[in-house]
Amino acid sequence: MADIQKIVTFLWFNDNAEEAARFYTSVFKDSKILALTYYGDAGPRPKGSVMTCDFQLAGQRFTALNGGPVFPFTEAISLSVNCDTQEEIDALWNKLTADGGKPVACGWLKDRFGLSWQIVPTVLPELLNAKDPERSNRVMQAVQNMVKLDLAALKRAADGR
Repeated sequence: MADIQKIVTFLWFNDNAEEAARFYTSVFKDSKILALTYYGDAGPRPKGSVMTCDFQLAGQRFTALNGGPVFPFTEAISLSVNCDTQEEIDALWNKLTADGGKPVACGWLKDRFGLSWQIVPTVLPELLNAKDPERSNRVMQAVQNMVKLDLAALKRAADGR
């Protein structure tokens, strides 16, 4: 029996869980669709339609459910992606905002399915947790003035340039 991930993020979609999972697995390396389950006679959705789609993003397991329009996504939860380079930030940002996604602020965006993402440089916590409070404040001010985060600008802010 394969190792089972103890905690799995469960995402509620209206009726496009498989489409979303296929999109997400196309965006991230080391990603794949793991399994699909289908509604049967007991419903509540049409028999034969996709009920759940299990998938992995960068090795992290998720389950997407076609549960209907009852519970839409809100900004109360987001998926945060740590990026090592500006090129990675730009590529993920462009892919996740494509086809109806929307930039928000401070490195946050909503994809075309309404799911919120944070696309952040891996070094951001280090820049924000500097022992020098002025340095941390400059970085936080820079973040608050950005939509998509700019790694070079954040480093310049940290250095007071």
